[in-house]
Amino acid sequence: MNLRKRFRGKPEVHTGALNDILFILLLFFLIVSTLANPNVIKVSNPKSSRDDIKTQQTVVVSIKNDQQVFVGNTPVQLDSLSNNSLAKELKLALDKEKKENPTVVINGDSVAKLGVTIQVMQIIKKLGATPVVAVDPH
Repeated sequence: MNLRKRFRGKPEVHTGALNDILFILLLFFLIVSTLANPNVIKVSNPKSSRDDIKTQQTVVVSIKNDQQVFVGNTPVQLDSLSNNSLAKELKLALDKEKKENPTVVINGDSVAKLGVTIQVMQIIKKLGATPVVAVDPH
């Protein structure tokens, strides 16, 4: 009888390439996340030679050329501005941010009516936030 133990190799998992794959995935997601723009509403901003106020976008209000108003991606009816639906949507968005001095970026179309933009700015100021108008370089 042969009672000698046979040499058996232990099973191994080779993870050498796993680090490379994870690093490439990390770079891919970092690059994609910087290219993603939260402003899905396309408007043509007014032109300016200087942009004095550099701010981090916290809440974005978009005003399209047909006077449609959006808070982020949520549309707000223009005729219901007197009912403070815009103020309610902005209040919800600003409460999520929880910053000391929140800013609201107004991304208005260059042909949008000035009265709508001013009305939006007044509502933003009443909520205690700082309105900032987005412009394109000249």
